[in-house]
Amino acid sequence: MGKSGAITLVHRWGEMVKFSHSIFALPFALMGTFLAARAAFEAGDAIHVRPSAGQLGLIIVCMVGARSAAMTFNRIVDAAYDARNPRTALRAIPAGTITRGQAAVFLLAATAVFLAGCAGFLWAYANPWPLILALPVLGYLCLYSYSKRFTRWSHFLLGSAIALSPVAAWVAVHPASLGWPAVVLMAAVMLWIGGFDIIYACQDVSSDRADGLHSLPARLGPGPALWIARGSHLGTIVLLALLIPLADLGWLYGCGVIIVAALLAVENSLVRPDDFSRINLAFFTVNGVISLVLGGLTIADVLVG
Repeated sequence: MGKSGAITLVHRWGEMVKFSHSIFALPFALMGTFLAARAAFEAGDAIHVRPSAGQLGLIIVCMVGARSAAMTFNRIVDAAYDARNPRTALRAIPAGTITRGQAAVFLLAATAVFLAGCAGFLWAYANPWPLILALPVLGYLCLYSYSKRFTRWSHFLLGSAIALSPVAAWVAVHPASLGWPAVVLMAAVMLWIGGFDIIYACQDVSSDRADGLHSLPARLGPGPALWIARGSHLGTIVLLALLIPLADLGWLYGCGVIIVAALLAVENSLVRPDDFSRINLAFFTVNGVISLVLGGLTIADVLVG
């Protein structure tokens, strides 16, 4: 295989699992990592307020492996639905650029990467919990792929699955300090993800109804569904603000919460029940900035605090 062929192959696999969407979850996993490292330092279980390079590396390996496995599983089980939806018909499996067998091999490889990362915490840091919880977590991540078949609240199941990332990172770094800050952060991420997934699902109302799928826009209509998204994002801001006293965060994090509130207001203003033309701007650009800004300012707050 030549260089251009290898690049094409990497791009094809990256597009199948939407690798670029890792930007939504990874900063929150890193928030959990740094908050847990600070807790370990304050408890006298670490000599630095920041996580080690090894911990950061293993967190990233676990995130990439788990997310790639879950997304590949989703592409396999949803291939028939994707083929009937004009928006998704050109995805790799429906389009035939990747076979189900090839995707299954990639799923196994991604799962192995995830398990290896979890085992790394046992080997390097004598922490068995990531490995103990690895398969239950992966099973929950994959459950989302079936949720639209039986519940209109699948958006929040997806949100809760992705929101496991900061909690899982916390458990990997310092499980003894797991408590309300991690729970509140998880709830904030769940509402944020669930809200913007409702917005994104407005594109697929016709296809979801034709296939009998239970998304909120398909079942309630885009107007009521968008109000639920707005309420979810309001809840996100309340929970993020609650983290200031719970996690002893300072002004840098507070500035991040204010910026996120403004960006979420912009995001929800971009989409109306009769106009979905700016959904990609709301979904990709605004949410990417939200995760990067909040993640970066939280980490900075921990380090300078």
